[in-house]
Amino acid sequence: MNHLSVFDYTVFLIYFVIVSGYGYWVYRNKRSAGSTTKEYFLAEGSLTWWAIGASIIASNISAEHFIGMSGSGFAMGLAIASYEWMAAATLIIVAVFFLPIYLKNRIYTMPQFLSGRYNNTVSTIMTVFWLLVYVLVNLTSIFFLGAIAIETITGISFNLCIVGLAIFSLVITLGGMKVIGYTDVIQVFVLVGGGLVTCYMALDMVSDKLHIDTVMGALPVLRAEAGDHFHMIFSKDDKFYNELPGIAVLVGGLWINNLNYWGCNQYIVQRALGADLKTGRSGLLFAAFLKLLIPLIVVIPGICAYVLYQNGYFQSEMVDASGVVKPDHAYPVLMNLLPSGLKGLAFAALTAAIVASLAGKSNSIATIFTLDIYKKFINKEASERRMLHVGRWSIVISSVIAMIIAPALRSFDQVYQFVQEYVGFISPGVFAIFLLGFFWKRTTSAAALTAALLTIPLSTLFKFLPELTDGAIGQIPFLNRMSWVFCIIIVLMMAITLMDPKSKNNPQGLEIDAKMFRVSPSFMVASVIICGILSALYIVFW
Repeated sequence: MNHLSVFDYTVFLIYFVIVSGYGYWVYRNKRSAGSTTKEYFLAEGSLTWWAIGASIIASNISAEHFIGMSGSGFAMGLAIASYEWMAAATLIIVAVFFLPIYLKNRIYTMPQFLSGRYNNTVSTIMTVFWLLVYVLVNLTSIFFLGAIAIETITGISFNLCIVGLAIFSLVITLGGMKVIGYTDVIQVFVLVGGGLVTCYMALDMVSDKLHIDTVMGALPVLRAEAGDHFHMIFSKDDKFYNELPGIAVLVGGLWINNLNYWGCNQYIVQRALGADLKTGRSGLLFAAFLKLLIPLIVVIPGICAYVLYQNGYFQSEMVDASGVVKPDHAYPVLMNLLPSGLKGLAFAALTAAIVASLAGKSNSIATIFTLDIYKKFINKEASERRMLHVGRWSIVISSVIAMIIAPALRSFDQVYQFVQEYVGFISPGVFAIFLLGFFWKRTTSAAALTAALLTIPLSTLFKFLPELTDGAIGQIPFLNRMSWVFCIIIVLMMAITLMDPKSKNNPQGLEIDAKMFRVSPSFMVASVIICGILSALYIVFW
């Protein structure tokens, strides 16, 4: 039976007390005399660069990475790391080109930007899309994967695990963005430290079971035993080509996916919106460096589990009742093999990732709902106190909805891929609206409205095109579908804009000054280092 020892629970309890106690201290000592919505939702001006970077990663890394991405590492190998490594390059672009525009125009929410740049109709449609995706896809998948992992490790029932995660995350979330931002520093330290320990122990298991002299000697053995798991770019005849379609991960749909996620996403950009440009850029750069580490924490353990499975170990643990191999079982199975104490640390790391991500996403749901739905349409005269109250209740209600839906995800083999695909239904339209809204002053509200209305129907059409054509058109990988939908929407937006003679003097267009995009020498050096590391990784593991 899977369980934690008393020592494991002690380690976890220490982590829980430190995070909760520090969060309460931040709440009591860093709040201003009059709490405001901007302070609660954005922690305006109070987060340092390291807190911003840590909070971005803590909000991003969750059970979908530890469990889902590790499962994808088991199934397809290192190629899944493209989501993490390409994200590092994406964060640099966001820091240089996107963040200055947000700060110059004093943007606090993504719908606020759309309302000012286009109109309330575009803003409201996208607000509804975001809230649905955040609650039904993001929040739900975190609850599901987190509960599955904890159930596997501790033997506690799935439903009780979900309730426990919800209560822990609410303790942090209800304190506002300051509490989230500063406790995320601890969360990142725990999840990176615990994740690296799990990775080391996974390699140690490989070296022990396969009779290798040293732990680091397991790395070349992994590549020898699972050579097909150490390629970043899949060919068309590979069975995982539909998940990661070859060169598209470098020049195609993955850029649309990443730029939308890191540059047009409330719960990511939100961390930097309350800071000055230098601090915000430094925070994003710090997050980019941390992103380089994530595949070591989650993908390598998944490959270790695959090699051990291929050599006859934990065969029963990796299959379900019907005998089907479940890749998402890989990380919990490895954790169950850790020695007492280290298992508690790994459990704390996993919990830190889950709770930090739940807190970050819940806060963003509250921010958008309160400022862009409640304040705008329900109670325009709402006081600061009333909006804070509404924000907190929206966190509770969205969590309850996600908890109820979460069990339905049991039918998916790789939940990480589920998250990426279904978020990708709106990504092409959202990114097109933001990109042209930023950099083409003429872009009209009618063009943006067209993009908002067409992104889901077009994405759905391309997904089911093989069935609609009776197989005459083969299955289109979802990253390629995103590219096609993005290109179609861009062309339509440009055509609609050019047909409107008033667009030549669009009063809602943004004034862009090239000086906004200048960076410091230190930022440039750090960016070159990151890009150099990425180039080396893709050259070695092509």
